[in-house]
Amino acid sequence: MEIFIVKLQELGSLYGIKMIASLAILILGRIGAGILRRIIIKLMKKSNVDETLISFVGSVTYVTLMAFIISAALGKLGMQTASFVAILGAAGLAIGLALQGSLANFASGVLIIIFKPIKVGDYVEGGGVSGVVEEIGIFTTEMVSVDNKKIIVPNVKITGDNIINYSAKETRRVDILVGISYKDDIDKVKLVLERILSEEDRVLQEPIHTIAVAELGASSVNLTVRSWVKTADYWDVYFALQEKIKKRFDMEGISIPFPQQDVNLYKK
Repeated sequence: MEIFIVKLQELGSLYGIKMIASLAILILGRIGAGILRRIIIKLMKKSNVDETLISFVGSVTYVTLMAFIISAALGKLGMQTASFVAILGAAGLAIGLALQGSLANFASGVLIIIFKPIKVGDYVEGGGVSGVVEEIGIFTTEMVSVDNKKIIVPNVKITGDNIINYSAKETRRVDILVGISYKDDIDKVKLVLERILSEEDRVLQEPIHTIAVAELGASSVNLTVRSWVKTADYWDVYFALQEKIKKRFDMEGISIPFPQQDVNLYKK
């Protein structure tokens, strides 16, 4: 019994200090990692960084620091941390290979958050779909289509293809193609179109609008009407101009022709 007590005393004197030092490293290291994470988050918020990226960077920083702290604590106890680090590295590699698709989406999500090619509320076309961006996540981007369907797109498809952001600019050009008969007076038609645009308050004065003959078609003279509006007014103005042009042409006696064919029958 005395021998056993002596052995315990020897082990206590040998490892007691190391255990206390190891616990101190864990406790103080955890406190320090938490403080550093809060400092980084505070600095990023002052720089107006996206909230999603702030949360991600804060979590990665804390986990990375804790991994080093645990490794240091184990090393203080006399354990071989090289093998421990090697095991973690192998496990990380295996997980990375298994989740390479998710990691690609994750990386794409970070790029979207940093460079902001799209943002919440934008009407965009990307990844083969179009809609209003509702949420940008780490792995996926959620959109709502014009007919109120929810669309979830992997981030890698957004960054791996062309992105058309219809909301990125404050103004957009409304293009309308109008066909008239070859018998109609082009100058009169232009004057009517000028009046229609001047009566539409949502059409901007600058940049100046354009009314010009676009082509001489098979059955009509086609004029292009190009006017600038605020992006938010685009569709309302587009539909309003279409209706006003048709009604005004009817009042002015201007015809909008449709394709026709003459069929001649010959009797033998």
